[in-house]
Amino acid sequence: MWTFILWLILLVVAWPLALLALVLYPIVWLLLLPFRLIGITVDAVFKFLHSVLLLPSRVLRGPVRA
Repeated sequence: MWTFILWLILLVVAWPLALLALVLYPIVWLLLLPFRLIGITVDAVFKFLHSVLLLPSRVLRGPVRA
């Protein structure tokens, strides 16, 4: 919502710049998409390594009793 309000203010103050931002936003989003996918993949690999490294301690600890 705040992004839209800021864009409306930019539209009133400098409409060519606002229209340029409106046209370039999807292009920038597409250019940044591979970096987001790499970030998601790296995060998943780190979570996997974390769970693999902690597995022996979880097995040795035994079952959880409520």
